[in-house]
Amino acid sequence: MIAASAVCSAQTFETRYERSVHDIMQDVQKRFGVKFKYNVDTVGKRLPYADFRVRPYSIEMTLDNICKYFDWNWWKQGNNTYKIKPYEYPRRHEQEGKMMLDYLSTLYHNKAEWEARRDSLRKEVRQRLELDKFLDSCNRSMVNGQWSMVNVQLSKVRKHDGYTTQNICIELTPGQHLFGTIYAPAKKGKHALVVCPDGHWPYRYRADEQQRLGTLARMGAVCVDFDLYGWGESEKEVGKEAHQTSRAHVYQAACGYILLDWMLKNRKDIDPERVGVMGGSGGGTHTVLLSLLDERVTASAPVVHLASHFDGGCPCESGKPVQLSGGGTCEPELAAVMAPKPMLIVSDDGDWTSSVPRLEFPYLQRIYGFYNAKDKVRNVHLPGERHDFKESKRQAVYDFFIDVFGLDRSMLDESKITIESDDALKSLYK
Repeated sequence: MIAASAVCSAQTFETRYERSVHDIMQDVQKRFGVKFKYNVDTVGKRLPYADFRVRPYSIEMTLDNICKYFDWNWWKQGNNTYKIKPYEYPRRHEQEGKMMLDYLSTLYHNKAEWEARRDSLRKEVRQRLELDKFLDSCNRSMVNGQWSMVNVQLSKVRKHDGYTTQNICIELTPGQHLFGTIYAPAKKGKHALVVCPDGHWPYRYRADEQQRLGTLARMGAVCVDFDLYGWGESEKEVGKEAHQTSRAHVYQAACGYILLDWMLKNRKDIDPERVGVMGGSGGGTHTVLLSLLDERVTASAPVVHLASHFDGGCPCESGKPVQLSGGGTCEPELAAVMAPKPMLIVSDDGDWTSSVPRLEFPYLQRIYGFYNAKDKVRNVHLPGERHDFKESKRQAVYDFFIDVFGLDRSMLDESKITIESDDALKSLYK
């Protein structure tokens, strides 16, 4: 119980039963036997009707009532610790994610109802993202009835054990470029294509990304990655701060879209029936987005990304209000647009994807069930792991693309990958 004290005598209707935030939070800690950590400034803040906001049967309802007055939110960390943080529009509690999925499930009960919703989402997400406006501003020309990028530079091909690398630079608008690297099988023939949006780990030049893309190339897939907006070579053009803008959301979506289109139209070694997208964390957000935007994608693998209660905490993932499409949506519904094409969801217990086996995967299975294709969506959940793209996650991706694209498992050997220097993977700024 909150102890009575002299301060209670000053709590009346006329004073709005007001107390300092520090005092009420101290009392709440004692009442419920919990601890608070703060990412907000409570100094000098006072709360009206403070004790009336306490729910003796629920610490979480109590925190809701207190935090919402100041536009804060709470997050549970461990058994008895709660962090108080500013409100974040792309992040919700897991229970809210469940409620969203339950709501969305009432909107469609069969294939026809789902496809009507799917088509509407495709159209509105593209509009809210303003992708076509961005593409119209790019340096393109009409060639044989199709749009083509005007200024594309390719470096010399570098030969490695079973694969090659080649840098690609596409001028999007005057003074602004797309920077990436193509990893291709050394063998001739028609190969699968895998576009690889990057996440918020160190730049795409890092060893684990080279291992992942090089290994897929050795097994028979042409892979291409690209810099985030304001990262790597892009940082030289627009500055690091540009990444924290809504333009980053559009730019990164456009880069994936343009690369997929350019690779299909300009490389004779690509099999258009085997087009994949694969990325982790923020790259998972753009994996889902590109899979939705371009129907030529035939397989998708978002890694340590998917959750009904988190849209991506960076403006490059949620800078444009695509989550408001269709009256409100979330990442699993946007991912479900892929159905019934093959999709792999990789999750773990060390980040927001811990809910995937209980919430998001069953939801996706229901959608795939409309096509009698539940076996086409799979989840590899790694209980003891955290938010990364380490060996186990890479192995899950290898197994998936070996299965759906018929890649050569005998060429799976990460020790054969040459880790090139950062400069070797750059196009203009070295």
